[in-house]
Amino acid sequence: MSKQESKTLYQALWNSADILRSKMDAADYKDYLLGLVFYKYLSDRMLYSAADLLEQPAHSLKEAQAIYEEAFKDGELRDDLISELKYMYSYALEPGLTFTSLVDKIHMGQFQLEDLAQGFRNIEQSSELFVNLFEDIDLYSKRLGTTPQKQNKTISEVMVELDSLDIAHEGDALGDAYEYLIGQFASDSGKKAGEFYTPQAVSTLMTQIVLSGKEDKRGFSVYDAAMGSGSLLLNVQKFSNEPGTINYFGQELKTSTYNLARMNMILHGVDVANQHLHNSDTLDADWPTEEPTNFDAVLMNPPYSAKWTADKGFLDDPRFAPYGVLAPKSKADFAFLLHGYYHLKDTGVMAIVLPHGVLFRGAAEGKIRKILLEHGAIDTVIGLPANIFFNTSIPTTVIVLKKNRKNRDVFFIDASKDFEKGKNQNVLTNDAIDNILQTYLARENVDKYAQLATFDEITENDFNLNIPRYVDTFEEEEPISLKHVATELTAVQKDIAEAHQVLATFLDDLVATTDDAKDELDAFKSILTRGGDNHDK
Repeated sequence: MSKQESKTLYQALWNSADILRSKMDAADYKDYLLGLVFYKYLSDRMLYSAADLLEQPAHSLKEAQAIYEEAFKDGELRDDLISELKYMYSYALEPGLTFTSLVDKIHMGQFQLEDLAQGFRNIEQSSELFVNLFEDIDLYSKRLGTTPQKQNKTISEVMVELDSLDIAHEGDALGDAYEYLIGQFASDSGKKAGEFYTPQAVSTLMTQIVLSGKEDKRGFSVYDAAMGSGSLLLNVQKFSNEPGTINYFGQELKTSTYNLARMNMILHGVDVANQHLHNSDTLDADWPTEEPTNFDAVLMNPPYSAKWTADKGFLDDPRFAPYGVLAPKSKADFAFLLHGYYHLKDTGVMAIVLPHGVLFRGAAEGKIRKILLEHGAIDTVIGLPANIFFNTSIPTTVIVLKKNRKNRDVFFIDASKDFEKGKNQNVLTNDAIDNILQTYLARENVDKYAQLATFDEITENDFNLNIPRYVDTFEEEEPISLKHVATELTAVQKDIAEAHQVLATFLDDLVATTDDAKDELDAFKSILTRGGDNHDK
């Protein structure tokens, strides 16, 4: 897809959102729009595939729809076709429930929301892969309109807008466009809904770090225990040379976001056998507990300083037991980190985004950090610029962890100034990402940017990993020449004196009409004249 075509697709999708934007928050209307985009994708893909199976290639959805409807009239042919479609995609829609057919009904004034609801149900009941996938889309919500007619009208308008898109032929571009929408929704809704999405720039950096040197590995496994929309996981396929063999393991607490990740996987063409997603609380109970439980890479951007139970029973949990203490109830940051680290292979690499507080806070967090450092678990600490996430403006850090390292040094990179100012958020540019990545790979000191700290230095700092303790970014001011300052001061005084003289000349043209005004004018001229005389001296 060309850049121009891609922009057209993005814009068309975003324009569809305008219909819903005035009726509800982005956190709510994203479910409708993304759900309808996904339904259209499933419908369009099935129609074109059906035409191909019938060896009647279609050049448009209308042609494909007509071929599909005709085949359905032949009972034997219909059964074979449905069987083949279900084998290929795990679902099949009746001709009257395809997106194309429903839009035709809208134009003929015959569309009923129940038809779309039935299509949703048929998809959901066709395979375990699709169970409850559309449960967040309430077609009869009052937010769509106060009457059934208004609700029907709103959904119809969105479907007609989407109908102009040839989604089935967009391939990976549709997955990227889908992710674009997720990013736009996160940006539009700010703190309320931004937590389900990691900005692409940060995803790109973290992905390249954990995949470094393993780009050719077949069967690479990646795990995200707070996967949100799945963007971090899916980013791995962009940098792997064996994308079709990647196994994705993800867990998400919120059901609506979990469904978003499931759709995202399908739209990015991830095979069913390679998707291993779970809807549950990561900290409450460990997952996965059946093989495989450890992974080549762990990528995480968990909710920052979230609350959790921190029940004493967790001290016996193998994820947390080796550290003897638990992350505080009010800040689960280290609980997420330890969970991810527990599931990392001995040869794996983990990258997690957390607030800076985990680098220097004391008490239980200090004890956990000390043990991790004593075991050489913390490989690199990267300070990111502030205000690059949708849901927070605080500065964050990417911590890179490994197992079985030969030494216990820590590499620090201060990338806090590597950004461009954006409209609402700062932007981590491609050049900045490349600079951070190359610095990480080289692992060599860079003046005022990166520093390799020995374990002894870290011990001397009482296991405090606050980046300024190791990377000195202080810039000395240029020495000031007093002779230069004196010369500039003399020139300024001369300019002022000349300005006074010019102003006094202008005042000579003024005529006072009263005695008081004359006294005031004379006094002002005197001040200007004395000032000019003084400066001339």
